[in-house]
Amino acid sequence: MKIGLARQNAAAWVTTNARREDGYLGAYFSGSTVGRSDQDWLPIGSDIDVVVVREGEEIPPKPGKIRFRDTLIEITYVSSQQLEPAEHVLKSYHLAGGFRFNTIIDDPTGRLGRLQEQVSKHFAEKKWVRLRCEEARARVETGLRSLNPDAPLYERVTSWLFPTGVMTHVLLVAALRNPTVRLRYLEARKVLAEYGCDEFYPKLLALLGCEDWAAEQVEHHLVGLEHIFDAATVTAQTPFFFSSDVTREARCIAIDGSRELISAGDHREAVFWIVATYARCQQILAADAPEEMQRSFEPAFHELLADLGLDSHGDMVRRSDEALHMMPELWEIAEEIMQANPE
Repeated sequence: MKIGLARQNAAAWVTTNARREDGYLGAYFSGSTVGRSDQDWLPIGSDIDVVVVREGEEIPPKPGKIRFRDTLIEITYVSSQQLEPAEHVLKSYHLAGGFRFNTIIDDPTGRLGRLQEQVSKHFAEKKWVRLRCEEARARVETGLRSLNPDAPLYERVTSWLFPTGVMTHVLLVAALRNPTVRLRYLEARKVLAEYGCDEFYPKLLALLGCEDWAAEQVEHHLVGLEHIFDAATVTAQTPFFFSSDVTREARCIAIDGSRELISAGDHREAVFWIVATYARCQQILAADAPEEMQRSFEPAFHELLADLGLDSHGDMVRRSDEALHMMPELWEIAEEIMQANPE
């Protein structure tokens, strides 16, 4: 499907559904398709991100991924107060990218249009870029210092994994690129190559634990993920904020998208999302599956962690400390990128 058709279908969903909700103020596109041409093909493993703006402070839970007119749409709610004033958006690395270009789907009050004009005007100013990088850096440091040794294993893995992965976002934000979720390592590799900092990329992979992995090793763990993913989609009842990422509709992202990366030779870049999805599936099974089913998937999960060099909580703490010690070097590279970026 071409991105233009996917956008049309997403806009139709907004008109059919979101517009009817109380407090609705508008909607805009976000995520990896921002800035892409309508004529580009929507990649395997990608969806269309739609942000729905609601009046006030309180917003409903994130609906997540839904399929509408054969298009997978990721729906997120944001409150109007999160988008005020424009300076707040400019310093938020998750919010600012959605207003760099005119991504507005529907704007009945005109507020989104005015905000987009202000944000796009100042988006590339070094002051705001640095503030967004600092926000990402703070997420890394706060997250890696907050590991809970008493938490379940899947939770400890997630608590270590995501802050570690945000190190790539520091670089992407510095380069004015979309801080993508699933493809963060692939995009960070491209940025580092573009700015002549290729030697740093293996260090990021080493912190993740997959620097020396072969494609066959990644494929092996993806097969294991397939089994637990399919079990979790059938078993899931308890709602989690990530629930829509582990559904039949989302299988094309978690499984097919990962296999596409492996086929393209980007197997190490598939590891982050494989580990993230594996841990989330473990959490679903812990909440909703019989103990016997839970135990049946534990050996494969432990094998994955062992291959990452994470045999114990102490290994996660050690790896977190290594990442924290690397932050000054990461920041130095981010500064170099900001200085060299022609925009």
